[in-house]
This record gives sequence, C-alpha cells and structure tokens, in this order.
Amino acid sequence: MPLLADMYYPQPERFYKRREFDTRKLNFKYFWIDLREAAQRGRIEIVHNGVDKDGNEIAPEHRDLNTPPHPFTEEPQGLDKDLSYFNKKGQSTGLRGHENRQRFIIDEEINVYPDTLVWVRDFTYSFHDPMTNMYFWHPAYDNYPVIGITWVQAKAFSIWRTQLLNNWLQAMGDLFVNDFRLPTEAEWERAARGDLNNSPYPWGGPYIRNQSGCFLGNFKPMRGRYFEDGGFHTVKAYSYNPNGWGLYCMAGNVSEWCETAYDEAMYEFSHDLNTEYRYDAMDWDPPAMKRKVIRGGSWKDVGYYLQTSTRTYEYQDTAKSYVGFRNVATHLGRGGREFSKEGGEEIRSDIQLR
Repeated sequence: MPLLADMYYPQPERFYKRREFDTRKLNFKYFWIDLREAAQRGRIEIVHNGVDKDGNEIAPEHRDLNTPPHPFTEEPQGLDKDLSYFNKKGQSTGLRGHENRQRFIIDEEINVYPDTLVWVRDFTYSFHDPMTNMYFWHPAYDNYPVIGITWVQAKAFSIWRTQLLNNWLQAMGDLFVNDFRLPTEAEWERAARGDLNNSPYPWGGPYIRNQSGCFLGNFKPMRGRYFEDGGFHTVKAYSYNPNGWGLYCMAGNVSEWCETAYDEAMYEFSHDLNTEYRYDAMDWDPPAMKRKVIRGGSWKDVGYYLQTSTRTYEYQDTAKSYVGFRNVATHLGRGGREFSKEGGEEIRSDIQLR
C-alpha cells in the first residue's frame, strides 16, 4: 500500500529484496502524569498587575514554572495557585493548587521494537544466531516470553495497554479501570509465593525437583546442563506447573522487571505499610542510579536466583535475552482472595466490566 511504503527498509538495506518493516520507525508517543512532582507544595507568588513583589514582570503562563527554593522559608520548588476563600471573619480555607498542570504531564517517545541482537550481545562464546533470526517474529515462539525489552519500553507498553483497554471500555459505555503497570518488588514477591509465605520457591520447597526427580523450573541446573530441566533457552510461558495463584514461571524462564529502583539498603528505610522505592533516573545520572529490580531468575541463572526472596538488578536502559516482564493492575474496591465471600452479588458487580 502507498501509505505503508515509507515504513519499509530502503532498497539498499533490504536482504534478498525482502520487503520488511523498518523497525527504526516503530515509535510510540505517550504521556504520563508525574504525580509525585505534582504533590509537591510550592510557594504562593503574589502578583499584582503582572509583576511580582520585586517589580519584575511575570507572564501568567510562567507563574507555575520551577523556581529555586525561597531563600528564607526553603519551601519546595514550584509556584502554587492560591485557591483559598476568605469568609467575613478573615478565615481562610487554606486550599492551594497549581497554576498550570502542564509541566506534570510528561510526553515521551520511544522505539518499541525489542533489541533482536541481545542473544548475540549477551554471550561472547556462544552460537545464538538461530535465536536472533527467529525468536522475535516466527509463530513458533508466539507463546514464549518477551525479552530484549528495556525497563522504559516495558513501562511504555503498560501505558499503551492501558489506553487500549480504556478506549474500548469508553466505547462500550463503561468506566475506566486502574492502569496496567509493572509490579512493585513487594507485589511481585507476594504473587510469586502463591500464598506459601515461608517457602523458598513458588511451588513450595525446599527442593527444586519433584518426587520423580524432575526439575520444577527452567534455569541452569547442576554444572550448566541446561537440557536437564526440559529447556535450553526460554520455554513456553505456561511450561511447568503454576503456583498456588495460577501464575506460571514465577521462577525461572526469564527474570522480570519490577517498578522498584534497586538499592541494597532499601529494606532498612522503606515504609512498612507499602514498601516501595522509586527514582526517575536522568540520562546524566551515574549507572548506579539507573538500577531497577529484577526478580525470579532466568534460564541462564543458578537455582539461588529462582528463590522468591532473592533480589538483583539490571540497568533500566539495557535489554537482555534473559529479562522480560508481566503487567499488574490494582484491584478496584476491597481486596481479598475470594471475591464470592466479600459481599456476594455486590462485590461481583463491582468487578464486572459490563
């Protein structure tokens, strides 16, 4: 089609004259709201006739931009809009808001195609050419986990998936639901345990084989005899038995990105109610600030990394042949293990999409 002609590789870059999409043009523009920045309280700038208290002219659209902390109060950056109402006695409601919320709506654009060369890049002395050539497009791998995705690409996919669902719900006359997202580290571990709180593996433990001597996950068993567990590289996403909550391959196959930023001392300073540590790394930040938690272990890891309590990391701007992800969404309303025991028809109606 003429409309798609520009999406193909140019003639000099084609292999055996095959018409293939130029993956460098598969870009996704998306938006997200920086809630933590929006939650910061700034100072109220008193403006009379378009000038501040020092007599400097301020355009209305610039009154909510980042400014240095007040030299005396040391209040956070940013200007607030005074939404207070004063009654006849001079009492104020004390409400504050932002003059312009545009700076909290972050627009980004990212190339969405996986890094197909990770199979070759990750291992120096290996023969992974067949995986590079076939893994990312052949139907034989349709049910295999996605790999070669950076943490940022996984976040972008979550936003795309959210918009796809919400647009459908809106078209059907339904309400939006909570966004898809990457799980926090605590959420991932809770899901991986499958309601077995004191067991080292999703299937229980303490052993990594069943009674018949078969391995229960896809990893690097024994002294690197990869085939012993039934898989060499990755395997189908529903291979092996699920855990107590019906989740497959929460240990082994591929490690999974978490929302949480990695810090060795995170357990020492995290909140006991909802443990989470986030850091939005900038391009100029040192590599240590770009670490994100990965969990679950992969096909190339030893058994230690398959344990539900083991934590490690990868850098958010890197893609690996052994790191994938899965989405979660926060339940609307009351939580619980069995919806049928939380109020009968009322709770069932709460979770119905139609």
